[in-house]
Amino acid sequence: MNLKVVGVAAFLSAGLLLSGCKSAPELTPANALALIQAKYDQTAPVGANIILSDLGMRQGAAAKYWSRTIIYPNKVWADFTLTPDGKKVIALTGGGNVIQWRPENADDKNYSLIVTTVAANHLKAHDVTNIQDDPTGKGASFTESVDLTGVPAALQDIAHNPGNKLSTKRQAEFVLDGGAWKLQSIQ
Repeated sequence: MNLKVVGVAAFLSAGLLLSGCKSAPELTPANALALIQAKYDQTAPVGANIILSDLGMRQGAAAKYWSRTIIYPNKVWADFTLTPDGKKVIALTGGGNVIQWRPENADDKNYSLIVTTVAANHLKAHDVTNIQDDPTGKGASFTESVDLTGVPAALQDIAHNPGNKLSTKRQAEFVLDGGAWKLQSIQ
C-alpha cells in the first residue's frame, strides 16, 4: 500500500513538474518584423543617399533642381548651382549649394556624386525569412529598405537609376528575455 501511495505521489509530482516547464514562445516572421521595425522607428530618421550619375544630373537639371552656372574650357567639367527647389529636396554631402561635376572625360560613365534627400525617414524592414535557432537564441534574414516618402517623384526616379542601392539583406539576432523575444542586434 505504501508503495502505491509513493508511486502515485511520484506520478503526480512528475506531472506537476512537467506542466510547470514552459517552452520558449514561437518567434513568427510577423513578430520578428515588428521587433525590427520598432528598433528602426526608435532611431533618428535620416535622408537617403542618392548617387548622381550623368543620367541623374540630366534628370535633376530637367526637374530644375540645379542649373549649370559654369562650363570649363575642357567642355567636360561644369559647376551646377542648386535652385531654390533643389535646396528643398537635396543636400550636398560636402555642404554648400554648388555641384562640382568633374568626370575624367566626356565618355566617363563611372563618375558620380552622392547627394542626400532633405526628407528624412526611418528605414523599413520587410520580408523576414529563414528564422533559425542559433547558439544565443534565434536569427532571421530580412530586407532593409530606404523609405522615399516625402521625396518628389523626379528625385525618386533619380534614386531608382542604376548604381543606387535602396534595399539590403540583413540578419537580425533575437534573445529570449523574461519569456519574450527581444531584438539583440542587426548585422
